[in-house]
Amino acid sequence: MTEELNNTIPATEEAPTAGGENTAVEGRTNPNFRWYILHAYSGFERKVKESLESRVKAFGLEDKIGRVVIPTEPVTEIRAGKKYTVERAFLPGYVLVELETLNGKIDDDLWHKVKETPKVTGFLGTGQHPVALSEEEVNTIVYRVEVGKDKPKLKVKFQKNETVRISEGPFATFTGTVDEVNDDKNEVTVMVTIFGRSTPVKLEFSQVEKVL
Repeated sequence: MTEELNNTIPATEEAPTAGGENTAVEGRTNPNFRWYILHAYSGFERKVKESLESRVKAFGLEDKIGRVVIPTEPVTEIRAGKKYTVERAFLPGYVLVELETLNGKIDDDLWHKVKETPKVTGFLGTGQHPVALSEEEVNTIVYRVEVGKDKPKLKVKFQKNETVRISEGPFATFTGTVDEVNDDKNEVTVMVTIFGRSTPVKLEFSQVEKVL
């Protein structure tokens, strides 16, 4: 499918990231705007963003539709021993959009115009009156975006019993065997032989590398 996207932007070697499509989350322009989440075909989030922004101009909806955001975060990948940073959507299949809300509801005409955007399957929620995101929910997404700018996630898969080399810290250059992997914390426990004894050492993914 030639039109399909892969939720990433072109990778750049050790590229600094600036939040990309997420910078628009800051600030508000209309006190009646509230954030909603749209369902989109997975891989077409950017197509939805572009189409929705085009419809705003075509239908003169500048006062009713605010910012359209694809929540992304920087992810560091290791290829052939080199680190590359890419922007990847952390909510695949979803697009955030600010819509004018009066008395807790979206105008029916506005609801239809947004829902009929190509590649949009509907709003997150039920019925014709989806529930807006709370400030806490919006802030949680913004927080994840901001934290990601300062500390990109490292995308690398380690497996139990795999041989790795420690690249940083007091055990740098030591070779060991993976005993435990914690993907949530980006941590790995490596069994290292020290003074003839096998010792577990807990390390971040960035501190070890695969032995090819």
